[in-house]
Amino acid sequence: MLTVALIVELVFVISFPLALGAWLQRRFQVSWLLFAAGAVTFGLSQAVHLPLNEAIFALAGRPSAWTGWAVALVLGATAGLCEETARYVAYRWVLRDLRQWREALMFGAGHGGIEAIVLVGLVVAAGMLNMTALRGAALEAWGLPAAQTAQLQGQVEAYWAQAWTTPLLAAVERLFTIVFHVGMAILVLQAVTRRRPGYWLLAVGLHTASNALAVLTAEAGWPLAATEGVIGLFALLALGIILASRPSGPATVETMPASDAALPSLPVPRQRPLTAEERLRRQIEQSKYE
Repeated sequence: MLTVALIVELVFVISFPLALGAWLQRRFQVSWLLFAAGAVTFGLSQAVHLPLNEAIFALAGRPSAWTGWAVALVLGATAGLCEETARYVAYRWVLRDLRQWREALMFGAGHGGIEAIVLVGLVVAAGMLNMTALRGAALEAWGLPAAQTAQLQGQVEAYWAQAWTTPLLAAVERLFTIVFHVGMAILVLQAVTRRRPGYWLLAVGLHTASNALAVLTAEAGWPLAATEGVIGLFALLALGIILASRPSGPATVETMPASDAALPSLPVPRQRPLTAEERLRRQIEQSKYE
C-alpha cells in the first residue's frame, strides 16, 4: 500500500502543476511562457535563498544550537524575503507587460509548480529508487563500518515503516502550496501596479508565517495532518486574495462603431463662385417652371 501511495504522490506533484497550467491557458488565453517565467523566478530566488541560509548559520552558529522558534523564523523569513522579492523584481523590471490578474495566475502557477516538480517530485522518485534497491540488499557485504551500516539499515526500515497516508498528505501539501504561491503572485502584482510596497511586505509576512509555523509544528511533534492543516489555512487565505482581486465584469474588447454616427464625416468639396453669365442662365432655367 505504501508503494501505491508513493506512486500517487509522485504522479500528482508532477501532473497537477502541468494540468493547472493547461487549464489556465485554455480558460484565460495566457501564454505558457508566463508559467516558464514563474519557474525561472523560483529557481533564481533559490540561488539566493540557499546560500543566504548557509551564510546566516555559518555566522550565528549551526541550527542545532538554536531554539526551535529561532530556526523556524529564520527559515521562514529568508524564504519569504527571497521568493517575494524575486517576484517583485520580475514584475518591476523584467516582465513589464505582465499587469493582468489572469497573467499573475499563470506566473504564480509556474513558481509553485516547479517547486512541486523539482523539490518534491524528483526527491520522491530518487528516494523510491534508492530505498527499493536497498530494501533487500545485504548491507553488511558493502564493507562499511558497523555504525554506518546500522544507521543505513535504520533509515531503510524507517522509510518502509512510514504510514501509507504520509505520501498522500505530502501531495495535499503541494496542492495547498501552489494555491498559496498563486495568491502571493497576485498580491505582489498589486504592489507593482498600485505602487504600494505594503502589498509586497504583506506577501513577505504571510510567506514567513506560513513556513515558520509549518517548521514549528513539525519540530513540536504535531501530527502530520495538523501541520498540513496549518498550511491549508494559509492556502485558504491565498484563495481569498485570488478571488477578491479578480476583475469584475468581462474584459473590454475593441469593436467597430455600431452606427454611422460614429463614423468620421467625409470632407465636402469646395465649389467655385458662379460667373454673371452662369447666374443669368440659371435664372432663365428656373423661370421655365414658374
